[in-house]
Order: sequence, then structure tokens, then C-alpha cells
Amino acid sequence: MAKYRKLGRTSAQRKALLRNQVTALIQNGKIVTTEAKAKEVQKIADGLIAMAVREKDNYETVKVTAKVARKDKDGRRVKQIVDKETGKVLSDTHRDKDGKIKRIENGVTVTVYDEVEKEIKKDLPSRLHARHQMLKVLYPVVSVPKEAAGRKKNTKEIDLVAKLFDEYAPKYADRKGGYTRIVKIGQRKGDAAMEVILELV
Repeated sequence: MAKYRKLGRTSAQRKALLRNQVTALIQNGKIVTTEAKAKEVQKIADGLIAMAVREKDNYETVKVTAKVARKDKDGRRVKQIVDKETGKVLSDTHRDKDGKIKRIENGVTVTVYDEVEKEIKKDLPSRLHARHQMLKVLYPVVSVPKEAAGRKKNTKEIDLVAKLFDEYAPKYADRKGGYTRIVKIGQRKGDAAMEVILELV
């Protein structure tokens, strides 16, 4: 007897379908699908959440010095013009008072950076392995604001692995499995397949 449902698809199609539905479930908290698919997705999602719960505190905090671009009052990067050879600052701004870009002979425009101390979480080996296992299953997700629909501007990638570790793992820390539930909503028109809502508890 097979250990998983084949769902009437080839192995590559089945893997893509399940990855897609698990990604949607982790991102949105619930999905509507057929009962057979929901039972397969439930196994994978519960495994990912269990892994996140197990490894949630397995990191060390490290202080690092990072270079961060200096921003002006409008949130744009501050740029200077410096000499090509010597690196000496020729002008503190690369635009004149009319907003036109300045041209200075032998000068190049560079962004001004400040050094900032940050605290970062450094994964220990077992947590890093868990992160890699999650990334094998979850697809990258990009969120697009409603006002910028159809444009690349202001789109940002959602880190679903961080969501698993930081949001779901503390929430389910005291729970011993059973992180999802299936609620039947009736038969689908057309093929009469049982439709269900698969949601995080």
C-alpha cells in the first residue's frame, strides 16, 4: 500500500501542487481545497511547524557592525561627489539647488554609508538544517501592495521561514502536534468532490 496519495498527477506535478498549497497555508493561515489534497498538505505543514517549534530557541545572538546607507529627510540615499584618484570630497551633494545632477571634472558620485552596530540571530547547526529543510518545501512569496498592483515598485519578499520560527513556533510551543484542522464545507459543483477548509488551529 502506498504511503501517500498520488492525486492523479505525475510526481513532479504532485510535488509542485503540494509545495504550492503548503506555502499558501503558511502564508494565509487557511486554504480551501479537496479532502484528499488537504490530508496530504496537512502532513507536510504539521511537520514544518513541529520542526519550527523544536528549533525555535536554538540560536545565539551576535553583535555585528554593518554599513547602512545614510538617508535624507525624504528617505532617499545621501550621495557625495568625490575625486576619482584621491577620494577627497569635492561636494557634499550631487545635485544643485534646482535639483539637477552636478558634473564635476574627475569626480564620481558615491553613496554615504554609516557604520551601525546590530544584534543578529545566528542559527546553530541544527536550526540551520531545519531552515534548509523548510526552504526545500516553501516557495518564495512576494507581497504586492494593492495601490502598486502590476508594478515592481514597493514589492517585498515575505520570509515564511522567519514567520514559522518567530510567529507560529511560540504560538504552538505548548502543543504536542495537531497544528492544523480540516473542516468539511460540502461537495463541489461539477465533480462532487468533497471540499474542505484546511486551517491552522
